[in-house]
Amino acid sequence: MSYLETNIIVAKRIKITNHLADLGIDNVRKEIIEGLNAGQKYISSKFFYDEKGSKLFEDITQLPEYYPTRTEKSILKEIAPKLMSGLKNTDVVELGSGDCSKITILLSAVPEENLESIQYVPVDVSRSAINESAQQLVEKFPELSINGLVLDFITQLDLIPRKRKRLFLFLGSTLGNFTKSVASNFMVNLSRNMNAGDSFVLGLDLVKPIEILHKAYNDSRGVTADFNKNILNALNNIVETNFNIVDFEHDAFFNKEKSRIEMHLIAKKDVVVTSPYFEKKILIRKGENIHTENSNKYSIERIQQLAEITGLKIKNVLLM
Repeated sequence: MSYLETNIIVAKRIKITNHLADLGIDNVRKEIIEGLNAGQKYISSKFFYDEKGSKLFEDITQLPEYYPTRTEKSILKEIAPKLMSGLKNTDVVELGSGDCSKITILLSAVPEENLESIQYVPVDVSRSAINESAQQLVEKFPELSINGLVLDFITQLDLIPRKRKRLFLFLGSTLGNFTKSVASNFMVNLSRNMNAGDSFVLGLDLVKPIEILHKAYNDSRGVTADFNKNILNALNNIVETNFNIVDFEHDAFFNKEKSRIEMHLIAKKDVVVTSPYFEKKILIRKGENIHTENSNKYSIERIQQLAEITGLKIKNVLLM
């Protein structure tokens, strides 16, 4: 996550543009500091995805306990022929793109003669993730053009090109990381940015038995715990804090009332956090938690409500 420099990388049929610097590093630091000073301390989940965090999340998706990625890939394989076989002269925009395993499933269903007319637009806060996936994709699909955008799509959605027809992909139940109001506002904003003829594929995780959810976010190898703690290293790089991940433990549980998994970091001892950007030191007492992520689990009724709010028409719902 580079908030300090705007640059463009061009190689082969790849172009990657970093727009994170447009947000202003001072605003980013202010957001972090406000979260750490809140009554319920929190860190936005977008800060998970520095280079190490992106790799840890890729490891999570391979875990036997983590069902969402495996299930979603099965659904994508089922819909790919119908969704992609006639696709041409289109920008395929993947929000929160991460690794290239899911988009590979879909692009493999595009007829070879149409690939040259397709532009893949991965959108993510992690430049390293976009770069790595782009390199793999051009090897597998030499005709494909890639226009990677490093940005925060919550606030910078208008930077996505809109001159051609677009197929939007928002997979991995990433929408579930947003609060109900933020999710609704984002969906309305996306709908307003879509042109006539654009289409949208949204992946959401439905409510599951608690034991399945618990295992998915508390894996036996502790990879999710490492991923959760690594967000503190990301903050150390951005606001020069002195967090030590060994001072915190991972906690993830299902909040039944709000129908969501919550992830927290719990202080194992009193921790004094310093930064040259703080007005004063921050004390995190033993047992106090920092809220790092929500993963809301949806119902069919809530999905229908989202469609009604945005004015988008649901064409098909696939369950697995």
